[in-house]
This record gives sequence, structure tokens and C-alpha cells, in this order.
Amino acid sequence: MDLKIAGRRALVTGSTAGIGYAIAEGLAREGAEVILNGRQADTVEKALARVRKAVKGAQVTGIVADAASAAGAKTIVGQAPDIDILVNNLGIYKRQGFFETPDEDWTHFFEVNVLSGIRFARAYGQGMRQRGWGRIIFISSESGLLIPVDMTNYGVTKTAQIAVMRGLAREFGGCGVTVNCVLPGPTRTEGISAMLADESKRSGRPVAELEADFFKTARPTSLIQRLSEPDEIANMVLYAVSDGASSTTGASLRVEGGIVTGLG
Repeated sequence: MDLKIAGRRALVTGSTAGIGYAIAEGLAREGAEVILNGRQADTVEKALARVRKAVKGAQVTGIVADAASAAGAKTIVGQAPDIDILVNNLGIYKRQGFFETPDEDWTHFFEVNVLSGIRFARAYGQGMRQRGWGRIIFISSESGLLIPVDMTNYGVTKTAQIAVMRGLAREFGGCGVTVNCVLPGPTRTEGISAMLADESKRSGRPVAELEADFFKTARPTSLIQRLSEPDEIANMVLYAVSDGASSTTGASLRVEGGIVTGLG
């Protein structure tokens, strides 16, 4: 299927690994000009080499900057002033009880997970409107619908992303710019794989057993009873930014394996 995004210029924040990388590689396969982003020059270079190896003729460049900060956002926008496709993928999470979470953590999570995406949407949205075509995606989470007890601050920021998305979708109504959220569930990223490996060493239990136990105890409503793969999340993003998704806007697109039990 031709997504008709060849030649479109895309920025994916936090894209040197995990879901962000999978999205960047997927966009490159579709012929988009992709800008990868990370905080460290070596990780950006490794990610660029990985894309170029996976996709012959990939049009990819990298920008080294902290996309979570105002200064980093200024650097990125300065080097890439015009973007057709914006994927606000950057995000952090941490298991932490509500009563153990200080003000500084709430503020930090909000700036990284919410305000960073707002800055880029503000920087690029008007240009998209003027050109009559644009795609803005926020990578939210099923935790934005089902707030985790052990990550309340994370869940709140993911709910906030959905609210921002909906407001922006209305802001850009009728001008050819769509705004959506993609909501992954637990996904086999490098961070989760390392966590499972560490727990396996500590407990002596196989990784597969630990993963199965996680879904039985922590995510029993999952219909797939496994971790999603980054490519599965990327596939939804690729649809949402395609030319064929022009009537999909203001939507929370769930790729969470059926964890969320509600109909909405």
C-alpha cells in the first residue's frame, strides 16, 4: 500500500531506540525524509547507520539535542525549520508511588512528556496550516486511560497529551492538518528488555516466564497477553500520517493489546 508520504519531511523526537526508532525506520521505508533525534551524538550516529543499513537509499539526518528542553527545541527547529510530519515520541516513565513523588518529579514529567510536544506543535503547526497539509502525532499510552497506581504522574501526563491532541485537532480543523494520539501498551523496548533480563538474573526465572506472569498479575485484561513489538506501534503511526488517513483526526488510536476494557 502506497502511503503517499514519499518526499514528506518528518521529525521523530527521541528516535534512537525503541518505538521512536521503529517509527523513523518505517517512515524512511515509505520514502519520507526523516530527522532522527537524540541527546547523544554517538547514539544518533548509530541509529542513522542502522536505518541506512535497513533501508537502501534512506533519506535520514540526525539532530543532537535535548528535545525535552526549550533550548533543545530551539536547536532542533533552527536546524529543521519546516516539517510536514511531527511525531512527538519523546517520553519518560518511572515506577514510583504517589506519596513518594515530589513536586520536582511532577514538573519534570510534565515538561518531558507534555510540554516538549506542545513546543514542537507550536513551532511547526502554522507552517503546516499554510501549506495545507500536515500530520502531528503524540505517542501517548494506555496509561492515559487507565492510570497506573505505581506511575500516577506518568499516567497524568499521558492523559494530558490526549487533551492537548484533541484541542489541537480542533484548532486545525478544515485546513488539511490532522492531529492524533497513538496509545501503545507495554512494548518490547530496550528498557523493558533490560528490566526483564535483570529480573531474570536476580530471580533465576526465565524471561518468558516473567513476561507471562506480568500479564497475568499486572495487566490481566490484555487480550494478546504479551508485549507489543515496536514495529506494531510504528505501523499505526504510519497509517495515521499517511495521505489516506486524512479523515482521521482528534482520535486516540489504541495499540495496547486490548488492555483498556471500555468501548471508547
